[in-house]
Amino acid sequence: MKAVYVMWLRQLKRYWRSRGRMIGALGQPLLFFLALGFGFGPIYAKAGGGNYIEFLAPGIIAMTILFTSMFSGMEVIWDRQFGFLKETLVAPVSRSKIMLGKTLGGATVAFFQALIVFIITLLFGFHPNWVYLPLAFLFMFLIAMAFTALGVSIASKLEDMQAFPIILNFLIMPLFFLSGALFPLDNLSSGIKAVTLVNPLTYGVDGIRGSLTAASHMNLFLDLFVNVIVAIVLFVIGTYLFSKTEA
Repeated sequence: MKAVYVMWLRQLKRYWRSRGRMIGALGQPLLFFLALGFGFGPIYAKAGGGNYIEFLAPGIIAMTILFTSMFSGMEVIWDRQFGFLKETLVAPVSRSKIMLGKTLGGATVAFFQALIVFIITLLFGFHPNWVYLPLAFLFMFLIAMAFTALGVSIASKLEDMQAFPIILNFLIMPLFFLSGALFPLDNLSSGIKAVTLVNPLTYGVDGIRGSLTAASHMNLFLDLFVNVIVAIVLFVIGTYLFSKTEA
């Protein structure tokens, strides 16, 4: 397990030393939260939806996790470019442990980034249910694990650094906008609703929102089950793809 710990610690050290990365990663979620929360808030309230800040905050937290965890795969491409990946792959350590360390490290970074956003939402009037906060943290970490594994698995098959963000944006935007992070899932057309139900992020957003605001659209046990299964499946797929990668 020492190899797992070393890879996990390396991810955290790189994150901590890059203050610009920490601050820059907050820009997009805060822009969404402030612009949509205070811009659409009055319209949402007039439509009978209540306080939009309370609805939006869990979605923005999930957004932070999604973007941060997926883009953590970029480090695999950087490691390949600078030769570190080759040194890692030839080490007498199973690639599954390397994958686990990278996934845990990226997930921890994404979780901490989301925690910062969570604290900021409190400053702007979000009032969570403190009793179920540990459950919300569990959902946050499961989302981070799942999408970090996805990001690493995609990066392990790419060598072009410019192609990686293009492919990720192609995946991230539909996942985010069709997850119910920005709008309720009630009264959707049958086609859009079907897409949201097969979107794994939907269950993560719903789990966080249900834990923090008790406004779950689906059953929290279903949300938890789906998140655990998705995290395991994506990690297994990522481990297989990473085991086939070449430096």
